[in-house]
Amino acid sequence: MTLSAGIDVGTGAVKVAIFRVEDGNEEWLSRATLRIRQRDPMLLAREAFDDCLAQAGLKESDLDYVATTGEGEAIPFHTGHFYSMTSHARGARFLNPDTVAVLDCGALHGRAIITDDKGKVVNYKMTSQCASGSGQFLENIARYLGIAQDEIGTLSQQADDPEEVSSICAVLAETDVINMVSRGITTPNILKGIHLSMANRLARLLKSIGVRSDVIMMTGGLATDEGLCAALREQLDKMKGMEATVANHPDSIYAGAIGAALWGAFRAEKLAAQGQLLKAS
Repeated sequence: MTLSAGIDVGTGAVKVAIFRVEDGNEEWLSRATLRIRQRDPMLLAREAFDDCLAQAGLKESDLDYVATTGEGEAIPFHTGHFYSMTSHARGARFLNPDTVAVLDCGALHGRAIITDDKGKVVNYKMTSQCASGSGQFLENIARYLGIAQDEIGTLSQQADDPEEVSSICAVLAETDVINMVSRGITTPNILKGIHLSMANRLARLLKSIGVRSDVIMMTGGLATDEGLCAALREQLDKMKGMEATVANHPDSIYAGAIGAALWGAFRAEKLAAQGQLLKAS
């Protein structure tokens, strides 16, 4: 039996997951997430990690491996670090075993990934950081429109005449939104327009790495935005040769932490077999 924790430090939140792996069975024991909101991510990682240990009824010394991903390499109590794409790919396949492609939509960028049947990355491509297709951009727009972030998806799906944002620059796109408000464009139509604009870029990203008729698993902070998922399905339907299925999961935000924990458990088993494993401390 192997006990492993995964800690994913993103731009907007810290996510932690603890797993027990035994005879090929992967059991998710606990999870925790904390929004960063200008707080120290290292302190939040410790807080979320301790919360997960308490939920699972474990001590830190019980763990065989503490894996970090994202910006978590500086966490002092980690055993090893895994690249974010690798972690998201593995976590996506845990949440949906039919996953072939992964669309990681985070606070700063979108990233399209193709995996093999073991969850390893085969190909990928990502948007630029200045693109108006990020979680931070949507958060800023929601604040300007005076709505809660968890309302965005529902309102977007109520649109009857969406107007797409044309600019790829987040600053200029926000100016576009301000102009829409001044012209009396409704909030649902603004949000649906933004979603369609984001989805158009994401769909082209997926096509560029060879996605055609695969299951696309959404991960990251925007994965549960049903308005964005619906817009992505619409845009994919318009693209010739694209018959892919867009899927998400209530726990999609944990994909990076899940993947880190599972790769950590795999690494721990390899090290143990070689007589090299040191307990996390």
